[in-house]
Amino acid sequence: MSSIPQNYSDEKALVDCIQRFFSKHHIGKLLAKCNGTKEKGVSSVSLLKYKLGNIFVGRSMYLQQRTGSFKEGFSKNTFYRFLNSAKTNWLRFTSLLAADVVNNDIKVLTDEKRKNVFIIDDSLFSRTSCKKTELGSKVFDHTDMHFKKGFRMLTLSWSDGNTLIPVNSSLLASAKDTNIIGPVKASDGRTLAGKRRKLARTKAPEAMMTLLDTAIASGLDAGYVLFDSWFSNPAQITAVKSKGMDVIAMLKKSSRIKYEYCGKMLNIKEIYSKNKKRRGRSKYLLSVDVMVGKENPIPAKIVCVRNKANRKDWLAFICTDTSLPEEEIIRIYGKRWQIEVFFKTCKSMLNLIGECHSISYDALTAHVAIVFTRYMLLAVEQRQSNDQRTLGELFFFLVDEMADITFCHSLRILMEALMASLQEILKLSDEQLTAFTTDFESRLPEYLRNALHPTPVSYTHLRAHETTLHLVC
Repeated sequence: MSSIPQNYSDEKALVDCIQRFFSKHHIGKLLAKCNGTKEKGVSSVSLLKYKLGNIFVGRSMYLQQRTGSFKEGFSKNTFYRFLNSAKTNWLRFTSLLAADVVNNDIKVLTDEKRKNVFIIDDSLFSRTSCKKTELGSKVFDHTDMHFKKGFRMLTLSWSDGNTLIPVNSSLLASAKDTNIIGPVKASDGRTLAGKRRKLARTKAPEAMMTLLDTAIASGLDAGYVLFDSWFSNPAQITAVKSKGMDVIAMLKKSSRIKYEYCGKMLNIKEIYSKNKKRRGRSKYLLSVDVMVGKENPIPAKIVCVRNKANRKDWLAFICTDTSLPEEEIIRIYGKRWQIEVFFKTCKSMLNLIGECHSISYDALTAHVAIVFTRYMLLAVEQRQSNDQRTLGELFFFLVDEMADITFCHSLRILMEALMASLQEILKLSDEQLTAFTTDFESRLPEYLRNALHPTPVSYTHLRAHETTLHLVC
């Protein structure tokens, strides 16, 4: 990781950053559309703004209150009531915000010929104890093939191959009652809270279609939907195709899933064994046309490639766009890896797992939505910035920048208090006070002098860091 310069300390610019982001994307209106309003007291926008930027401070609300650094005009009960609200539609909120970010910030920087994609995957949202967490379950983690406590965080994201924007998600509990560890609260199925909990008990392939429908209704579009072998069954492929989007997915090597090939129903292993493989420097081993689905079969192309991790093994991909060249199918599917980086970033840097200890399913849903919003800020900054810093570098840059501003601000307060006391008690004239200040500052180390009198920033340097500072607003 390259070193990050920290010689720009404009407190006002940093304080105004999140405000500019909120104004540009009309966060208040989006919250109102999703029932995220309050009848009285502190506005929901103020609470969301605090929660959004709290990660860059490095201290939780509890520690801020214990150390006396909590300066907000609301209590912890007000904050937790906001997170626990069952009427806020966080699924729709993140979808609308993602659509606004993509259509207004990302697409203007993207060539029209670039193929945009939806990426669907899930990741473990672990909880160390689920006995009191609502809908806490034993869920199967197909990464290491074991059951673990928590939820499966099914996530839909949008990508143009360069920037990934999280769209929406659902914390899936187990569909089996025997695997539910935490309490299951009764709720009216007609309410938003009831629909949210019903979706949590839905199987992942069915929940995936709900996330896609919400994204499309919010104004997002993509030419292809990418997912791994966990979701790639004929029913899902045909369902996505019926919505006007093509599928590129990795296939399961299952003997029970069959495709129509040369008038016969064969599984992928049988299709692979019946065909001659390409030799030499070819990027793929085999390419065949098949029909997918039972009731209304659709044409598709299966492409087999060598597994780089094991040269004796092979992988199979399916694409419902039969006009797409094999090399292009492989290249587009490679964009799916971005969502793995997204999960790693959210867990390692944006405190997805450790920040929220609530036992309410509504609060956990709100927390995930806010973490997704944080990632959108970082993703937009990385796309618009001229430098090539990673999301991790930008995150730590903002944390260090906030720490520097707090230090500089405190030092200036001390100096102002010292000057006021000297003038009040010793009755020093302005000339004497100036001479004292000059002599005092000359004895300080250079970094303290720079903190008291920041070096003027050139216009070029200001423009280079302007977008980065927008992130903290």
